[in-house]
Amino acid sequence: MYKGTGASPGIALGKALVVEHSELVIEKKNIENIEEEIVKLQNAVELSRKELVKVKEKACKELGEHEAQIFEAHLLVLDDPELVDSAIAKIRDEKINADFALNEIKEMFVSMFESMDNEYMRERAADIKDVTNRVLRHILGVKVVDLAGLEEEVVLIAHDLTPSDTATMNKKMVLGFLTDIGGRTSHTAIMARTLEIAAVVGLSDATSKIKDGDYIVFNGDTGEVIVNPDEETKARYTVLKQEFEEYRKSLLQLKGKASLTLDGRHVELAGNIGSPKDVEGLINNDAEGVGLYRTEFLYMDKEDAFPTEEEQYEAYKAVLEGMGGKPIVIRTLDIGGDKELPYFEMEKEMNPFLGYRAIRICLDKTEIFKTQLRALYRASVHGKLRIMFPMISSLEELLGAKAVIKEVLAEMDAEGLDYAKDVEVGMMIEIPSAAVISDILAKHVDFFSIGTNDLIQYTCAVDRMNQKISYLYNQFNPAVLRLIKMVIDNAHKEGKWAGMCGESAGDARMIPILLGMGLDEFSMSPISILPARKFITSVNYEDMKKFADEVLTMGTAEEIKNHVDKTFNM
Repeated sequence: MYKGTGASPGIALGKALVVEHSELVIEKKNIENIEEEIVKLQNAVELSRKELVKVKEKACKELGEHEAQIFEAHLLVLDDPELVDSAIAKIRDEKINADFALNEIKEMFVSMFESMDNEYMRERAADIKDVTNRVLRHILGVKVVDLAGLEEEVVLIAHDLTPSDTATMNKKMVLGFLTDIGGRTSHTAIMARTLEIAAVVGLSDATSKIKDGDYIVFNGDTGEVIVNPDEETKARYTVLKQEFEEYRKSLLQLKGKASLTLDGRHVELAGNIGSPKDVEGLINNDAEGVGLYRTEFLYMDKEDAFPTEEEQYEAYKAVLEGMGGKPIVIRTLDIGGDKELPYFEMEKEMNPFLGYRAIRICLDKTEIFKTQLRALYRASVHGKLRIMFPMISSLEELLGAKAVIKEVLAEMDAEGLDYAKDVEVGMMIEIPSAAVISDILAKHVDFFSIGTNDLIQYTCAVDRMNQKISYLYNQFNPAVLRLIKMVIDNAHKEGKWAGMCGESAGDARMIPILLGMGLDEFSMSPISILPARKFITSVNYEDMKKFADEVLTMGTAEEIKNHVDKTFNM
């Protein structure tokens, strides 16, 4: 048995598929059989073409014509005679191996395109890299796992899964995720919960210990993973899976009911999403709104340029309309740290999580920021929009961001563009400095949303992705809880509401504490909404207030966690 961190609830049973993103090792070799080498190249090209046609058809069907255009561009690169013919000529002239010849041609074209003045032509360099690397993997015999074209049910085993992996995979065929690295707040964990796929992360060496075809059973709650179990264990996990599915069905009776405590305190249970496609999961789980739309995925899904104002407008409009008038909190661009864009170069930093990121980029590159704000305000007429700034650490930054909004609205007025006049503007509290001056900041916003993922790591000075010190990354840390209470109280003093969009908002052990602290809105992964409502509708708010006060007198995270477990039989 292996033990990792339970990242997304559910029981999974099925065959393993190991996903590797290994580096391509290309060495120059002199060859004798030139024709054999040329055939090797041509076969790899044909195989790549068939894959891309399949991926394009799938993307067109599931994501739409626009999103499928990238694969059309890749096919055009593959069909360009200059690329393949030049590689064949190089094999003949220099009597060298196909992979080295193609890689040389790739580097030449990439260098040429990247040096051009025309932005569109520079962007084609990324397409050339992607397509030729696909061909090179086939030449070298490196396993190419086509996650979009999965045709049988599998448990994915990976060192980690990239945003593009989770965006393009055939989700109907993925039973669960197992990864070497990560915690409950890693991208893979968050995406697994959003997609309602069972997952265990932080297994350290799953990719080296588990092989393709191994039979896997695991529990996404406890983090237990068993490889090639005996029949008795399989039967036990089959029963656990049935019980979990019955529990999920039992929660459906809570759909349509208010998130109301026994003594009448109402809170809003919203969901976190990364794209318009995630709205379906929110509707299925009866979310009362969107508490966090992570717009960075709209940018990260692009390979060669920032999304246009029109592309962003359509995405925001789809979410606002899809949620039928319920409030939608859309976070402005939050890149940097571990979220990079291939078409936006950022200098390497000693501490990228403390560096040039999020609102800092937007206030520096205001044209990027203004394009997003224009798209947001244009979309505001299609629903109830709330705009939220990430990574605010000072009043100056908040006022700077609001000044850009003022500029954008003046420009839109001059152009006669329509927008809603009642858009709430708020900010995330994820930096301790913002929490400490939240009494001042509350005078300048309509709401706060507490981002615990970063607030915990910044308060405790602990990298949340570092397995060695993961025990220090603890949401029950008394300092973290006191900051949260301070933020909620300071919002209420100014008549503003306070929400939470960090992963703590959906944690069963945290909900009684946060409810007692007076949190107004909980935003979580869709799969957590109905379990949260079940708890909230079973308790008295006054009792939770007393419970939260008790917790705030305690000195250690372990003491607090044990008190929660003992009080609520968790």
